[in-house]
Amino acid sequence: MRKNIVLSLTGSERVGIVDSVTEVLVKYDGNVETSRMARLGGDFAMLMLVSMPEDQIEIFKDGVENLQKQGFQVTTRLTEQTYEQKYAGWLPYQIEVHGADHEGIVHKVAHYLTQHGINIESMDTGVVPAPMSGTLFFSMNAIVLVPPSMPHKEWQVDLDEVADTLNVEIKVSAFKGK
Repeated sequence: MRKNIVLSLTGSERVGIVDSVTEVLVKYDGNVETSRMARLGGDFAMLMLVSMPEDQIEIFKDGVENLQKQGFQVTTRLTEQTYEQKYAGWLPYQIEVHGADHEGIVHKVAHYLTQHGINIESMDTGVVPAPMSGTLFFSMNAIVLVPPSMPHKEWQVDLDEVADTLNVEIKVSAFKGK
């Protein structure tokens, strides 16, 4: 029987990190089910959902130790409940935020969503200089799950008020992918 493990890894950016990590996973019959990877500053970060035969999990600790000896920070955690079980019937939406960068945008949007029982599934943010002025321009793309009992118009109208407060544009649309 296969079990799911959430693996996170961070370390100094260098060529071959993904190769090294996946080599360890393959050695223990692990399969990457879902992953997110990015260079953040001078570091590289990975977050993976890995499936692995139950009888390999204990000895997989040797592979984790090997990665740690290479200078990586590694954590693993068995995960039991699946997405489908926990959020059955919840509705997916995409939220895009754009505007001049300033402190607190992510917090205020996340706080609003939390207050309304909306779950953030994924979020990507970035800051780039505007082409002509060089002013920092913030962008955020999030996928959220909304409880089926919550009317779409109700929470979107309130989110528009958050956008006005932050002086950013927030666009909400039905999410059409997984």
